Amino acid sequence: MTSSSETKVASGVVPGTTVDEPLHEAISERYLQYALSTIMNRALPDVRDGLKPVHRRILYAMRELKLDPGGRFRKCSKISGDVMGNYHPHGDQAIYDALARLAQGFTIRYPLVDGQGNFGNIDGDNPAAARYTEARLTEPAVALMEGLAEDAVDFSENYDGSLVEPDVLPASFPNILANGSSGIAVGMATSIPPHNLGELCDAALHLVRTPAARDSTLLQFVPAPDFPTGGILVEPPESIAAAYSTGRGSFRLRARWDVEKLARGQWQVVVTEIPYQVQKGRLIEKIADLVQNKKVPLLADIRDESAEEIRLVLEPRAKSADPTLMMEMLFRQCDLEVRISLNMNVLIDGRTPKVCSLKEVLRAFLDHRRDVLLRRSRFRYNQIDRRLHVLEGYLAAFVNLDEVIRIIRTEDEPKPVLMKTFALTEVQAEAILNMRLRSLRRLEEVELRAEQQALMDERVELEDLMGDEGLQWGRISEELRETRRKFGGDAPGGARRTGLAEAPEIDDSLPETMVEREPVTVVCSSMGWIRMIKGHVGPEHQLKYRDGDEGRFVLHAQTTDRLIVVGSNGRFYTIACSDLPSGRGMGEPIRLMINLENEADTVDILVHQGGRKLLLASSDGYGFVVDEDCVVAQTRLGKQVQTLGKGARTIACRVVEGADVAAVSDARKLVIFPLEMLPEMARGKGVRIQSLKVKGRNYQLSDVITLDREKGLQWRDPAGRTRTERNLAKWIGGRAKRGQAPPRGFPRDNRFS
Repeated sequence: MTSSSETKVASGVVPGTTVDEPLHEAISERYLQYALSTIMNRALPDVRDGLKPVHRRILYAMRELKLDPGGRFRKCSKISGDVMGNYHPHGDQAIYDALARLAQGFTIRYPLVDGQGNFGNIDGDNPAAARYTEARLTEPAVALMEGLAEDAVDFSENYDGSLVEPDVLPASFPNILANGSSGIAVGMATSIPPHNLGELCDAALHLVRTPAARDSTLLQFVPAPDFPTGGILVEPPESIAAAYSTGRGSFRLRARWDVEKLARGQWQVVVTEIPYQVQKGRLIEKIADLVQNKKVPLLADIRDESAEEIRLVLEPRAKSADPTLMMEMLFRQCDLEVRISLNMNVLIDGRTPKVCSLKEVLRAFLDHRRDVLLRRSRFRYNQIDRRLHVLEGYLAAFVNLDEVIRIIRTEDEPKPVLMKTFALTEVQAEAILNMRLRSLRRLEEVELRAEQQALMDERVELEDLMGDEGLQWGRISEELRETRRKFGGDAPGGARRTGLAEAPEIDDSLPETMVEREPVTVVCSSMGWIRMIKGHVGPEHQLKYRDGDEGRFVLHAQTTDRLIVVGSNGRFYTIACSDLPSGRGMGEPIRLMINLENEADTVDILVHQGGRKLLLASSDGYGFVVDEDCVVAQTRLGKQVQTLGKGARTIACRVVEGADVAAVSDARKLVIFPLEMLPEMARGKGVRIQSLKVKGRNYQLSDVITLDREKGLQWRDPAGRTRTERNLAKWIGGRAKRGQAPPRGFPRDNRFS
């Protein structure tokens, strides 16, 4: 139970009272409020304007300070102070960090803040203090706020009720996609890369013309993200299409590089663009470390010749080396190639989080633009009505000008007399009394009648617009074309920066010939820390492990070998021995070298030998034989070889060394059958190895091996001794049979070794 006298009024409890309630209810209710606050007010952007509250408040405060493009700059400390005092009662450093990010051209595709001073750089240096920097709005920021003074969006009171702030900006372009967003909430996150604004306008225009368009059709206009730092996107088209249709996925982004020819047949590689959000300083340190440790044998040195533009020079070890091969080796070992995630988790209508597809995001933006158009049209319509009402009073005064002048000169209270004499309203009478003498000339009457006619024509157009959905979408299309003209491909900085290409196919055997062949011992602990020790060490060698850890795998290999790592998720991963850390320390977690899921464990590690056959088995009793050459993976993501049922996991991967298969379950049932009964497959679930249902209860497969009947069945007892059973007739049967109890002395953990 919990007791509190500080319960908030928002929870419906009067302050000063004591409340008794179960602890789990109190915690869950308050944590839910915190989670909702984090999701709606901090981490996830609004799909309509693509902004989080802090960014929206920064732009609105700068607008109130009249920091328009082309105007004066103001100190960022002044801007941060106004935002904190008026709209965002949080730390000024957090506000300034958000402000600085909006001004970084290497972070934001279309910067919303024009910064003057040090706002950080691509090397990873932080911005200068707020008192040293100045800022003003940019044209894209003005376009986001166009219509705020015309009742385009709803306003709410600020945190103390002294001012009002917009709930969302009108947003004349889809900023959520143009500039992207990222954030981590409670139980959810968002990651949206930036895109090209001209392409987004083209896609939106197509969606206006064809509301039923598919995501695949929209990809003809928006082929991929467009990052402010450029680079080359090498993700397959089918993977890009799947990511945009589901709202989740990732993209492979590489640095842009060229080969420069030098004298006497020499050459060097020059990197001119690095991947998005990669710090150049750390990237150079990583490449220098690879050179020092000879992890990339073809690379001799790296130099940073960057000024305003990036220029990283990579010198090869020999002019006969292949530059493509050298770069492919670098792509695999450093951040010259990264994966940019896509998780379009956004707030719909500012309230509901949802993972949206590309079409859904554009549809939400277009619906918002229609709401903005209707609200601005109604606002203008009401303005015209008020002005026409005043003009009617003016024209009535001109018709009876002498009488109006007499009343004003002779009456102590001319307003009620004017209202009664000419049937005017209070607004009309007040407007007549406020007229200047110079407005009584004849030309002014002509101008008033012309203004009245123009306003009446405009009112008719607005009535038609508000009553015809087709005219509304036509106006929205005109606005999108104007936005495309201002910020699209033909505008300065509007052309696509990120190129699209396919990754070249490189023969994996080539790098092996460039590594000096030396004997090594691969050591991997139970906690997954892996390292390489020079030479083949024997059992007498004392290996050290971290506190609480112990040894699990010890393999003799060569530096030119590759390791096959088998995951319990059915995926196979490949690691080059030359990439393993040296044995001077405790090594590195194997999960840093491969993308092994947190829920998966390492089942086995093998030294790759081409041509061998492997026996795979899962906990639900299925398995098959696979050629070892078919399980070699090319990327850190590994290769899915065994398809698993719900709740199942891969439990064994054995090198085929006999003509028969022995399987044992945790029901202590052993069965032996010919290996030829198992199919050889490159990928799949396999067939039933052993029946696991005993007395109505489902058990799991514990272990499998292959054996020769003539040599008998061997296992290792708890004392470490090898035991053999040669009379196997009792256990020989067919595939998918339940089997019999194992021989006396068989391990209680139901494993052969």
